[in-house]
This record gives sequence, structure tokens and C-alpha cells, in this order.
Amino acid sequence: MEGGGVDHLAEERQKSRFDVDEMKIVWAGSRHAFEVSDRVARLVASDPAFRKDNRNLLSRKELFKNTLRKAAYAWKRIMELRLTEEEAAKLRFFIDEPAYTDLHWGMFVPAIKGQGTEEQQQKWLPLAYKMQIIGCYAQTELGHGSNVQGLETTATFDPQTDEFIINSPTLTSSKWWPGGLGKVSTHAVAYARLIVNGQDHGVHGFIVQLRSLDDHMPLPGITVGDIGMKFGSGAYNTMDNGVLRFDHVRIPRNQMLMRVLQVTREGKVVQSDVPRQLIYGTMVYVRQTIVSDASSALSRAVCIATRYSAVRRQFGSQKGGPETQVIDYKTQQSRLFPLLASAYAFRFVGEWLKWLYTDVTQRLQANDFSTLPEAHACTAGLKSLTTSATADAIEECRKLCGGHGYLTSSGLPELFAVYIPACTYEGDNTVLLLQVARFLMKTVSQLGSGKQPVGSTAYMSRAEHLMQCRCSAQRVEDWLKPDVVLEAFEARALRMSVACAQNLSKFSNPEEGFAELSADLAEAAIAHCQLIVVSKFVEKLQQDIPGQGVKQQLQTLCFVYSLHLLHKHQGDFLSTGCITPKQASLANEQLRSLYSQVRPNAIALVDAFNYTDHYLGSVLGRYDGNVYPTLYEDAWKDPLNDSVVPDGYHEYLRPVLKQQLRNARL
Repeated sequence: MEGGGVDHLAEERQKSRFDVDEMKIVWAGSRHAFEVSDRVARLVASDPAFRKDNRNLLSRKELFKNTLRKAAYAWKRIMELRLTEEEAAKLRFFIDEPAYTDLHWGMFVPAIKGQGTEEQQQKWLPLAYKMQIIGCYAQTELGHGSNVQGLETTATFDPQTDEFIINSPTLTSSKWWPGGLGKVSTHAVAYARLIVNGQDHGVHGFIVQLRSLDDHMPLPGITVGDIGMKFGSGAYNTMDNGVLRFDHVRIPRNQMLMRVLQVTREGKVVQSDVPRQLIYGTMVYVRQTIVSDASSALSRAVCIATRYSAVRRQFGSQKGGPETQVIDYKTQQSRLFPLLASAYAFRFVGEWLKWLYTDVTQRLQANDFSTLPEAHACTAGLKSLTTSATADAIEECRKLCGGHGYLTSSGLPELFAVYIPACTYEGDNTVLLLQVARFLMKTVSQLGSGKQPVGSTAYMSRAEHLMQCRCSAQRVEDWLKPDVVLEAFEARALRMSVACAQNLSKFSNPEEGFAELSADLAEAAIAHCQLIVVSKFVEKLQQDIPGQGVKQQLQTLCFVYSLHLLHKHQGDFLSTGCITPKQASLANEQLRSLYSQVRPNAIALVDAFNYTDHYLGSVLGRYDGNVYPTLYEDAWKDPLNDSVVPDGYHEYLRPVLKQQLRNARL
């Protein structure tokens, strides 16, 4: 991607056995998507205004001001170049800095689109699209996150004035965490309990203005600020996650988002003819984007670790010859290559979720809700699975880079710090797995009733077969048959779900049983979600994929992903009797030989992500592999090296060295 200089990885690139340019298109999703991505990535990389290698040297105030500058400059470029919505979103992605714009476009706008009436959309969306107002999404409170029904903020209807009174009755009802809230947003979609005539109608969204559009001061009754430094140095500290308290703030009645539920002038609460389930559509959308983001973050970490593993040499030199490339060690391959395969696996399941979202949306518009519970469980489970795996994988990539991975200039500490909140936001990962488990238990309980399981649970309709089938693998190469692998994953998922259902049935109180068995239920949910990822990877390979050797590489990665999971969760597969110990060792043998097949293609497979050096933000992951001179040069740029003798030498170091502490003024 970057020009100039010697390519230290050229030899690695010549080893590959497939058409990298065609793989770039597979990764991007289409030729169009590739071209947009490529163009916008270069636009950002070549503009010094988007420089980001100095983030970890800035104080919090400078860091935040710098983010405001970049966001304003990005908006200016979007207008000047007349970028489409797709291009603008890509621009924000490649700028690679959490900012208030993420919440404005990613949460505030979709909330109004999804939950506002036609009238409300006509009023608020044009303002939001022009960024004449800037919005955030104020749901989470100091005392409640996952339990949305437990939120304490209230919105009480005042029939005298035709207004809602928004109030924070307790300390724990303070809104806490919303990005963009602390210092920037002029408006919020705030969630509060709707109180009409003393009756509580549950949690609903309200558009509340927070700050004056003249001088940006908080409006009367509003206390708002930033919640302080977060994990890591630069990372998410570019974002003003905020705290907000309402002291009887009055808003017009028509600022309650009323697409699903209306409050009339007379104070009547009316259910509209728009089904409640539409709200889930927005949730499916947001979680689907999080799965795509997981593949981006994971592929970025893997790109850094793979390139550096090919540059770094340790041990094994014969008679003074060169040492062995770290990537040639089996211990490195068995940790790194499954992560490379996971990046591709998550990419394809993310593409499928995009399709699922479109499908569900069309069905909802036709009042068909049949696939919604399954789609909801699907996105919840895959959000949980992919974000947990990605967070662990970024840290694993740091370890795979040895000591230098700990340097901020490796790009990995900041990537880790900026990524890990994804395990919590938009649904805590454990809570989500338990939601999936509830759905699985319901599906299992209906198996005898003739109600056919749909979508990702369709395999459960073959329950009788899957409960007793024996894996047919007899030779190592049998583990390269998609049917053999899929059946093992289906049998494992089903048997774990059925075992949970049987154990639940022993409890007279189902809720008590659910609480008692929650750890097992979460494991059953993971098994189900892993099956989805494997099956979508297999489905991807049934498509026509052009490019010399491209499909073969993807097949290899598909089996690396599946057999690595089979090895890692061997206990599940063996204890549920899906495979025999002998078959497990055959699968592991096959996995080992697949690593040897990935090895010559590894560098080309990460080149296919098409990341600029600017976006990667890593000295270790440079396209040209010129790692050591750059690390050396970078070290001298640290402010600590501005002076040869450090500040504090005369006051604190010299007295120690000269043993003059008694008369030193410390």
C-alpha cells in the first residue's frame, strides 16, 4: 500500500499461491466496496491533518481538542468532495478515532429513524443530517446498563402544559457513559420511564435538548460533564463519555418518540398500529455492524502479528547462518493462523448478517414477524461471540509479537484498549449469551409440537438423527469434508442444548433452574453460535468465487477455523459423544497439516485486507517490513528524549549519586 524503500517481505509475497487482488475483492465484499474503501483509505492516509501517531503523547485536553479538530475537518472534506453516505462512513472508519460523530450517525440518527413518527423524522432528521444539531443516545445509567427495564429516569406527563417533565430522582439514575454527551451533544435521545396519571408505562425514548445552540451552555435543569479517563492512553479517551442529570426539565409532548406508543393531548396512552417489534429491527442493525467491526479489528491485529512474525527471527541458526523466522515455529502458527482464519470467518458471517437485516426489515414492513425472534437471537449471539473472541485475539497478537508488542508504537496496546468496550456495550456479552440460551430452550421445548425451527436453528428439526448419529471420519482427510465437520458441530450444539433442557425440567421453578444452570446454558449458546459461523463459512464456499487459487485458500481457512474450535472445545465434542478420542486426534493431525498449507500464503492473506500503514498504525506491521530502523527512529521522538539530562536530575538524582540527601530540599 505504501510506496518507497525496499520491500523486506517481497520474498514472502512471492511464495503465495493465489491471486491477492481477487482476494481483496472477496474481503471487501464486492468490487465496488473495494474501490470505495481503497480510494477513501488513501485519501485519509495521505492527508497530514489525519496524523495519529502522536495520540499517546497528548494530555487528555489536547487529545480531545485534536479529535474535535479532526471531526470538523472531516465534515469539511465530506462537504467539499460531496461524498456519498457510504464514502463518508468509510472516511470516519479510516480516520480511526472514536468521536462524537460515531454516536451521532450510529445511534442518534437510527433511533429517530426507527422510533420516530413520519412527522418527527421530517422535523429532526434534516437538522441531524446537516449536523445543525449533534445528538447522542442517553440510555445507560450509573446504576443500570443491561437491565434497561430497571432504568430510573422518569418522564411524567403534565396535562396542564402539554409537556413531559424529565427528572433524575436518584444519584444512580444519572445517565452515565453515553459517548458525545460529556462536552459535545446539543441533543439526546434520552430513555426514561413514561409516567401518565401516576401509572408507569415502561421505558421510552424522548428527544431532549441539552445545550444552547447559541453559546453551548447547558440549559436550565441540566447538569452535564465528562466521566473521566478510561483504560489505555489515547484509545477511547478521544471520546467525551458523559454524565447527565435532569432536574425537572420540561419538553413538549411531541418530543417523545411516538412511532410505537403515543400519548395524546388528553393524556391517553395509545398503542399505534406499528408493531413493537420494529424496535428490534434497529437492534439487529446495530449489532450487525458490531460484528463487521469485530472482523476489522481482528484482521488489523492479525495483520500486524503476521507481518512481524515473518520479519522477526529467533534461535535456530546453523553455523552462523540466519536465525529462524518466528512464523516458521509450529507454536506460533497454532496460535496465529486460527486468528487469521477467524478474521475471515467473522467477515463472512458479518456479510450474512447484513443480508439477514435486509430480509427481516422487508418482512417487518409486510407485518411478518415469524423470523424476528431467531434473527434477534442470532445477532445477539454473534455480537457476543465475535467481540469476545476479537478482544482475546488482539491481546494474543500482542503476545505473539514478543516484547516489542508492548510498545505503543506496535499499535496493539491502543487497538486493544479501544476495542475491548465492545464486549460490554450494546449488550453485555454474558447477558446476551443467556438471551440466546432462552431462545434455544424455547426452540427445543417446541420440537415435538410440529412447530418447525427456522433460520439458524433449522438443524434442530433433525434432532432425532443428530441425537444418535456417529461421526463417520476414519482417516485424516475425512476432516476436510464439510458435511463431516458440520454434522459434528450440529450434533454438539443440539446435544448441549438438549442436556440443558433436560436438566431444567428437573426444577419445579424454571427461573430458579435457569439461574442455577446459567453457566452451562451460556456454553450451549456458544456452541450454537460457533455452528452458525462455521456453517456460514461453508455456505460462502458454495458460491462462485473467481480468482486463481482464491477459493482453495478460503477452504483451507474454513477448516483451520472449524478444526481449531473442535480441538479447543474437545471436551464438548467428546463428552456429548459426537466424536471419538481417535477422531479427535485425526482432526488435530489434519489441523497441523493445514497450518503448513497456510504458511506460504500467510503474508498475502493479510495483504488482502488492503490496510494502509496509516490505518494499521503499527511499526511492527509495516507493509515493507522495515521494522528495526523505524523502531529506533521512533524512540528518539519521545518527549523524554528532548533533553539528554532529564528534568529532575539536579533536584533528585544528583543528591542520591553524591550522597548529599541530608541537605537536599526534596
